[in-house]
Amino acid sequence: MDKLLIEGGARLSGEVAMSGAKNAALPILCASLLCAEPMRFSNVPQLNDVSTMLRLIAQMGVTVTPGGEDGLILDSQGLDNPTAPYDLVKTMRASILVLGPLLARCGEAKVSLPGGCAIGARPVDQHIKGLQAMGAQIRVENGYIHATAARLKGARIVTDMVTVTGTENLMMAAVLADGETVIENAAREPEVVDLANCLIAMGARIKGAGSDNIMIQGVERLHGASHSIMPDRIETGTYLCAAAVTGGQVRLTNTSALYVDSVLQKLREAGCQVSAERDAIELVAPARLKAVSIRTSPYPAFPTDMQAQFMAINCVAEGTAVIRETIFENRFMHAVELIRLGADIKIEANNALVTGVAHLDGATVMATDLRASASLVIAGLIAQGETLIERIYHLDRGYERIEQKLTSLGAKVSRVR
Repeated sequence: MDKLLIEGGARLSGEVAMSGAKNAALPILCASLLCAEPMRFSNVPQLNDVSTMLRLIAQMGVTVTPGGEDGLILDSQGLDNPTAPYDLVKTMRASILVLGPLLARCGEAKVSLPGGCAIGARPVDQHIKGLQAMGAQIRVENGYIHATAARLKGARIVTDMVTVTGTENLMMAAVLADGETVIENAAREPEVVDLANCLIAMGARIKGAGSDNIMIQGVERLHGASHSIMPDRIETGTYLCAAAVTGGQVRLTNTSALYVDSVLQKLREAGCQVSAERDAIELVAPARLKAVSIRTSPYPAFPTDMQAQFMAINCVAEGTAVIRETIFENRFMHAVELIRLGADIKIEANNALVTGVAHLDGATVMATDLRASASLVIAGLIAQGETLIERIYHLDRGYERIEQKLTSLGAKVSRVR
């Protein structure tokens, strides 16, 4: 099993391009199930989660063909097996995103209940309730969701909570439903908008994506289209934090400040100078950051996927910060590993009190989930001596070529196989 070895103390400097967004690519790849014509995608990140999704839809009968350096062509004309088996679904919760499009296109779907990062309960009941409101017959047995519907009917759906994958699943199901569907309390994330833009290019009729009220007028069929995946805003935020904690100066390209406004505000509050161009962000960090308190909330507020990274930079910042996690109840597992490096962190319920220390010391630590992995990388970059991060398969799920990108910025990072 691969590990990541980091020799701390290097100041990050230079320019690096960000990859396409994992959290946009996964639902958009599932959207290819909705039509029988080829879909052409570009800016697709090369990640383990993307590879898992491609294997999942390929076993359904979808033909997957490379289309350039970061491109793919997906053709689901031969779709004949609307099943998502446990052995492919267990490693990735986003696999649930095949449920809506399979049901809309095939009239049936058998999808294993998903797995993924151990960061807390992420129930799929909102997906099921929404599809049932659209007329689907659903039963859950033997670890599988069995769904059938001759044709889904438009409906008014009010989700009990803001759910990104739930919004995406129901939106994909609704584009082929009979009549109008309204999703209230919808997720507003940019990845939802990117999916909507892809569906619109395929012939869907969608209004309101990016707001909490999305309206979809169902159509008889969709057609093939081309779509470029949006930049990864969480990767962007992670590299900005890495540069900030090392007192560095970096320019990130193929990204946009529009998607990371709340993160940039906190980095400025920490003492960084941040400037934005149309498709690039530049950051200049001070010698030592100031501690910044954060509270995670659904977009456009501060993202839960950046909580761990800011905990890492607060570990060596001047002062004390309070981090409040409101999305997932089990997302402070990285704190124990940061404490192994010498951090001063106290956890009480969903609050973490982080007091900056003069320095961290390298040690062997273990990644517990995707974003926790990123926090340990950031801490390793500033820690004295060597830090060895185990179980980095979590990193490979969401960060494309992370050791090469960090090395290009001057970090001393290597993969130990």
